[in-house]
Amino acid sequence: MFQAAVKTFSASSGGGLTCIRHYCKKTARKLRVSEAVSGAGLGANVKVQGWVRSVRPQKANLFLHVNDGSSLQSLQIVASSELNNPSLTFGSAVEVTGTLKKSPHHKQPVELEAEQIRVVGECNPVDFPFKIKERHSLEYLRQFPHLRCRTNAFSSLLRIRSEATTAIHSYFKDNGFLQIHTPIITSNDCEGAGELFQVEPSGPDHDEDENFFSVPAFLTVSGQLHLEVMSGAFSKVYTFGPTFRAENSQSRRHLAEFYMVEAEVSFTQSLEDLTKVMEDMFRSATEHVLAHCVEDVDLFHKHVTPGHREIVDAMLKRKFPVITYSEAIDILKRSSEKFSFPTDWGCDLQTEHEKYLVKHCGNIPVFVTDYPFNLKPFYARDNQDHPEHTAAAVDLLVPGVGELCGGSLREERLDLLRVRLEEAGLEETYSW
Repeated sequence: MFQAAVKTFSASSGGGLTCIRHYCKKTARKLRVSEAVSGAGLGANVKVQGWVRSVRPQKANLFLHVNDGSSLQSLQIVASSELNNPSLTFGSAVEVTGTLKKSPHHKQPVELEAEQIRVVGECNPVDFPFKIKERHSLEYLRQFPHLRCRTNAFSSLLRIRSEATTAIHSYFKDNGFLQIHTPIITSNDCEGAGELFQVEPSGPDHDEDENFFSVPAFLTVSGQLHLEVMSGAFSKVYTFGPTFRAENSQSRRHLAEFYMVEAEVSFTQSLEDLTKVMEDMFRSATEHVLAHCVEDVDLFHKHVTPGHREIVDAMLKRKFPVITYSEAIDILKRSSEKFSFPTDWGCDLQTEHEKYLVKHCGNIPVFVTDYPFNLKPFYARDNQDHPEHTAAAVDLLVPGVGELCGGSLREERLDLLRVRLEEAGLEETYSW
């Protein structure tokens, strides 16, 4: 902040020049709400822009709470009642200039003593679907996708997601991984699932009998095969981007679009090389979110999943145990729990099985390794063990969710890979 002195000269009646010194007013320092509530710029002339969360006019004073999405906590604005006007309502967008001061009230550390309040975007509180003193259900909020991001639940969720994304990229960068931007439109069906969104041009000039790329094209279900190609030139690669699945299911475990992290590591020797990356990334991202989104995480632990914070803390204190698929089946068979799906060796583990295994192991994340060979895709490495024929694959199961991530050693023996492709009828598709 600085004051600039400007000299101007005017003619006096006696024919001389009179020097008049003008001082420019200090420029207000622009702050985000998160910076203001943390005390940055205390005592300075500052400017804050955001949306009004509450309005409380009194005879002599006007009290506002303004939030700009940078923090769960809003900034209290204290102003003279003379600054009030009819367009200053709940939901309106404002620009407030004034002095940031310590608050005499213990509920907020600072407050902004306003000198000027400018409404830059009006909001009719009658038509606005959210009301000041009402707690709206998530089902209600979902009806207004263009406005729901202004609510505490959705804004906290998006800040957490943003920090989690940052943490994941940071982990891979700090550990020598190269980011690869794999194609979103592709002719590959990574695991032969067949649940694909096909991409075709629209418009009157499009011939439905011709493919735009000469072959059928789809939205990607996975960037893994592209990464496997890259792992022949780079020892550590990853991708983090949108993934699409045309699964006709209405459960929250089946999303049509989501972001997925995938990585490939060359020169691996055992599944321990993979489980170390999985566990380290899980811990790194979780610790980062807990450290940088304290208020947002507390909001969910208080109102959405009470008691879950203790489970998260316990996860971070203990090393993740490792059990084989065969040991997992044995645990399930010895259980007194009544499962809806069979627990015979060779059956795929369902969510109910995964959640039980997590609880059995102390309600912390657990790795399950060496799945039946026929349950895994063609590129999973054959353990060539008998009589139980397994693949060198691993899943990480976590409390409340079940499977969070999975992986396998890749089959590097060409003769075995060719046999597996022939059996799956994919030899021509993946001849490369």
